[in-house]
Amino acid sequence: MIISRTPYRISLFGGGTDFPAWYQRHGGSVIATTIDKYCYLHCRYHPPFFEHRYRVVWSKIETVKDLQDIEHPAVKAVIDHVNITRGLEVHHIGDLPARSGMGSSSAFTVGLLNACYALRGRMITKHDLAMEAIHLEQNVLTENVGSQDQVSAAYGGFNRIDFFPTGEISVTPITILGDRINELNNHLMLFYTGIKRTSSEVTGKFIDDLEGKKRQLRIMKDLVDEGISLLNSNHKITMFGELLHEAWEVKRSLSSVVSNPEVDSIHARAMAAGAIGGKITGAGGGGFLLLFVPPDKQQKVKEALNELLHVPFKFEFSGSQIIFADSDADYTAAEIARVFQPINAFRELEECR
Repeated sequence: MIISRTPYRISLFGGGTDFPAWYQRHGGSVIATTIDKYCYLHCRYHPPFFEHRYRVVWSKIETVKDLQDIEHPAVKAVIDHVNITRGLEVHHIGDLPARSGMGSSSAFTVGLLNACYALRGRMITKHDLAMEAIHLEQNVLTENVGSQDQVSAAYGGFNRIDFFPTGEISVTPITILGDRINELNNHLMLFYTGIKRTSSEVTGKFIDDLEGKKRQLRIMKDLVDEGISLLNSNHKITMFGELLHEAWEVKRSLSSVVSNPEVDSIHARAMAAGAIGGKITGAGGGGFLLLFVPPDKQQKVKEALNELLHVPFKFEFSGSQIIFADSDADYTAAEIARVFQPINAFRELEECR
């Protein structure tokens, strides 16, 4: 049995420049961070005593005999890609809801890849984990998704991610003083709007005309450098919130579906209550609202958005991990000892059940 734990992410600047149709011609950059909210995947070889070979538990419970009968597209694609020929049981537990702009789909794909490779006795590098997840989502499942979510889920951390026309992707941890990054974390608030949408639904509206969005996408890429420069300066951290506000205004101009009257109303109320900047996470359209709010204004913002769920969070720096492995996997004893993570990580999983 294997349990993987993969973080969700928050994209801060540069979103949209991570689509291959854009960066393969112009290059792209994003700033993104993973947070202490996770996708857990429990995988084991299915006992041979049942009529079905596969049992997949997500928002549905599937029991099927043939791989091609699995409804969950990512599960089917990952099992085929990793070439697991035995029956398989997969259970998914998520700290945050799907279709909410937190990179949940990519966290699922990355986490399942990691778990399935571990089940076969192979430890895959973070780079390979990210690149294989990108391949599956973009080329096999043909989803309208960029390339940053898979990288963040695999690597974890607070990073600058650069996308090159050659297809290469580099990940550079943003090195800032601990006090500064804590100050930033303490100014960020996350609220769940309850509006569900898929990234493909939103990005499909503008992905076919990325060349027509050159001005906006170049501004969004430039904000990456500005954001890093600001974090490494002595300027007031509130300027980061102003950059977030600028990024949101540019992002809204990409498509009419990035925002909507309900989102605009929520955003306006937050700003009136003391937020300096904010944006819908992910592609837009709904899901989670990230706000930059001075600590002394946060209670007022909570009161102004009292119909929404406030989700406290901290940055995390580990990426996708195997947090439990037992001898039912194709492991030697030495390999199990090498991949088994601290028992506290497993306790975190038990506490969230």
